[in-house]
Amino acid sequence: MNIIRSWREQKVMLKQRFSILLDMDFEYQEGQREQMMESLSKKLEKTRPELELIFAELQTY
Repeated sequence: MNIIRSWREQKVMLKQRFSILLDMDFEYQEGQREQMMESLSKKLEKTRPELELIFAELQTY
């Protein structure tokens, strides 16, 4: 996946799309990205492939 948008832009777009997300949902320590992704997956009730697709879609807006 080619990353076009900054992480900050992606967070804003996700928060607009999913109103249940908060800034704290995107906080993670270096090396703990997988843990954050799992947390987002559970909160949004999406599978990991669905979540990856959402992130990929953000790059096309």
